[in-house]
Amino acid sequence: MAARRSADPAKTRAAVAAVTDWLRDGDRPEPARAELAEAVRLTARTLAAIAPGASVEVRVPPFVAVQCISGPKHTRGNPPNVVETDPRTWLLLATGLLSLADAAVQLSGSRAGEVAQWLPLVPIQG
Repeated sequence: MAARRSADPAKTRAAVAAVTDWLRDGDRPEPARAELAEAVRLTARTLAAIAPGASVEVRVPPFVAVQCISGPKHTRGNPPNVVETDPRTWLLLATGLLSLADAAVQLSGSRAGEVAQWLPLVPIQG
């Protein structure tokens, strides 16, 4: 397994800035796959860095899955606490343009909702 890479705050802000217009207006064309992937990966890695642990897994297919939030850790099989969503919804959450309560997100496990206390990661104005 590849080593976990951390997110540089300046690179994360730049990656989010590159997709901000699309986040604000869903009628705009989707950003290039590389731009979208970079923003998703860096924001997810930011979450893992500021909420270290392995009790909740955040999945944003096809780009990233990270473990975060301290507490009981899983090591094999499906994790008991999972947050899974699409890239656009994840970025809306990460930027504060959408709350977890209002998002179309799959939450499983009693601790999955704890992710909300760490959001937004890179706030932008709506």
